[in-house]
Amino acid sequence: MSPRTLYRRIAAAEVVTWALLLVGMFLKYVTRTTDLAVTVFGLVHGVVFIAFCLVTLLLWVNQRWTLREAVLGLLSAVPPFLTVWWERRLERRGRLEGDWRLGRGGDAPVNPVERLVAALLARPAVAVAVGLVAVAGLTGVALVLGPPVSSQG
Repeated sequence: MSPRTLYRRIAAAEVVTWALLLVGMFLKYVTRTTDLAVTVFGLVHGVVFIAFCLVTLLLWVNQRWTLREAVLGLLSAVPPFLTVWWERRLERRGRLEGDWRLGRGGDAPVNPVERLVAALLARPAVAVAVGLVAVAGLTGVALVLGPPVSSQG
């Protein structure tokens, strides 16, 4: 799977989970029928949000994005539906072009972060496993910390 395809898919998944969470919030706060949808869709959205952020960091290294592009990519996951707009903007600017730069037969890594990315790209099954463990671990941390606290009393 190319960097472009991976980013397009994770950006679209993030948008879908945002929509589901908003539906859940509507059911909880407007119709007052159930809060189950917020619980379920909130967790799903949180998992996909974390995955989107990790993929953004992976592509920041592989595609040689600027720090500004990386930060804007991470921030695009916060407001609803912005990730697809961000992905399309990167596409139009050619920032998702090409195959995995640090993959087999690609550029030699020049720093520890690139060496890590190259090692993962050389072993796709390991990369998927590491990604799943990272998402699960960060989701666990988020669950322990709990949802953001409202300033309303």
